[in-house]
Amino acid sequence: MDHSNFKPLRDAQVTLSHGGGGRAMRDLIEAVFLPAFGPGSGEDQARLQMGALAEPGARLAFTTDSFVVTPLEFPGGDIGKLAVCGTVNDLVVGGARPLWLSAAFIIEEGCSVDLLRRVVQSMAREAALAGVSIVTGDTKVVGRGAADGLFITTSGVGVIPPTRDLGAVNIRPGDVALVNGVLGDHGATILAARGDLALSSEISSDCQGLGHLMEAVLAAAPRTRAARDATRGGLASALNEMAEAAQIGVVIDETALPLREEVRGICEILGLDPLYLANEGALVLFVPEDQAAAALAAMQARPEGRGAAIIGRAVADHPGQVRMRTPFGGQRIVDMLVGEQLPRIC
Repeated sequence: MDHSNFKPLRDAQVTLSHGGGGRAMRDLIEAVFLPAFGPGSGEDQARLQMGALAEPGARLAFTTDSFVVTPLEFPGGDIGKLAVCGTVNDLVVGGARPLWLSAAFIIEEGCSVDLLRRVVQSMAREAALAGVSIVTGDTKVVGRGAADGLFITTSGVGVIPPTRDLGAVNIRPGDVALVNGVLGDHGATILAARGDLALSSEISSDCQGLGHLMEAVLAAAPRTRAARDATRGGLASALNEMAEAAQIGVVIDETALPLREEVRGICEILGLDPLYLANEGALVLFVPEDQAAAALAAMQARPEGRGAAIIGRAVADHPGQVRMRTPFGGQRIVDMLVGEQLPRIC
């Protein structure tokens, strides 16, 4: 995009005047947001053409989420990339093809304009990769100490094709559970990046959009039952939600779980369970047994799924409960996360 038509911003930090609705606010929008997201219509709403809904049986998918991570930038991503990926992934795990996003920014007085610009540009890059447009938004500025730098709320709109029906209620005993890659990287990265526990790690967040991966899986395994992104609460909470909704049991194999040794080490030092660590580019899905090999191959052929693995299956026993087979031949219950292992993680 040609940035020559946008005025440079002289201020190095965001001030309360940038949220006042006047010239200072307009200057911030023209200097930071419009070069990244485009000029828009100049109206108070986005006006969208949606030919995809004209297909009989197509459905609209709509989701919203807020992001409050600390620190705002971390290895592998930042709050802007997180906001786009998180909202896109909430759409795609339901079978939707994401089309449009909105983005609302709560900016703390004193936030660096350079930081804000990096975050906004990161959002624009990630939206382009996902094939979505950020079509409307809002900015508010609050006083010092009221927002911890920057909060972002994004909403997403997509279309579910008429032939797709993904949902946890569809899972049946015998279905196979798969994940697309290593688990716990995001939670471990944020923990190390905060620097207050003297942890040193080369781990990067797995923050990534999963739309192209899901399209590949659904093409290879069209009878895929359900998918869930394993964000806050990690894999354990996602599996428990799915087991409860379907009223089936789930058994996973501890030795099959893809975990980095660095993540295992951090968890052992701090007494954490990696099954509850947040992920921002990982999903778990259930497919019929006869399509499991095709789904696995489709994931492994994508960069977002190179670490994909079969981790377990749905069973008729202990409905609503998740259990894990240990390397010693026993089983333990994997319950829903109670409370919060790590605050301000996504």
